[in-house]
Amino acid sequence: MRVAVFGARGQLGAAMVHEFRERAASPGRNAVFAFDRAAVDITSPESVAVALDRVKPDVLINCAAYNAVDAAEGEPVEALRVNAFSVRTLARAARDHGATLVHYSSDFVFGGTGHRPHTEADRVNPLSVYGTSKMMGEWFAADAPDAYVLRVETLFGRFPDGPPEKGSVAGIVNGLRVGTVLKVFEDRTVSPTYVMDAVRATRELIERKAPAGLYHCVNSGCCTWVEFALEAARLLDVEPRIQPVRLADMLLRARRPLYCAMSNEKLAAAGIPMPTWQDALGRYVSTL
Repeated sequence: MRVAVFGARGQLGAAMVHEFRERAASPGRNAVFAFDRAAVDITSPESVAVALDRVKPDVLINCAAYNAVDAAEGEPVEALRVNAFSVRTLARAARDHGATLVHYSSDFVFGGTGHRPHTEADRVNPLSVYGTSKMMGEWFAADAPDAYVLRVETLFGRFPDGPPEKGSVAGIVNGLRVGTVLKVFEDRTVSPTYVMDAVRATRELIERKAPAGLYHCVNSGCCTWVEFALEAARLLDVEPRIQPVRLADMLLRARRPLYCAMSNEKLAAAGIPMPTWQDALGRYVSTL
């Protein structure tokens, strides 16, 4: 299988390259082509076409994204270029090459007013430019005749030689380890996603030839950020210094969904159960 990974230097992309090179059903038999921003500009149809004409992939995996949620409010054109219109470019390229497209979306497509984990059938209602750009990317992915759109949330972790970790989880864990007083949301409910579980699930979807479509690719269960931080402190065996805060009290430029937990039952029904977030966090902490 010939796999092209875009955004290959990022947290998710680097783990994806590692997964297909080392842990696939036939390691060594996959040809994995890792493209970072310097190698391919996914916002340019010409740049994408030149790369894919050369490698002739069976699968395109798009791990590239504009993830600056607050900055997107002032840079809507750039957010849309990367998160929406570049997906259309990749979807059309996948169609031209008869390839499968894998694209990642976000819990930010939801409005956050629910009280149960969202399913793939739930109505989307993004609150921000970032969320809107991810919603449009989902729509454009459908231009590919065979596409998996995987919603992930609160990605954390990396493979051992991956790039330095960023994001909320890294900030919480690092703060706990050095004894910082952490401001943590007590009213945002999430379904965290360990990056190594996400890339394994992606590979298995492709190898099993599961039905194409939209899947929630998150660890099982949900928690508030305070609950997550307390579990991390327990695993690290440190005293948690946590200051619970509410979303409404924080001066954030972009609106966030409050309740954005997602159900992964559809993924499990495809034969790919996901471990609980507690199990995933334990495995992550053991690597530190």
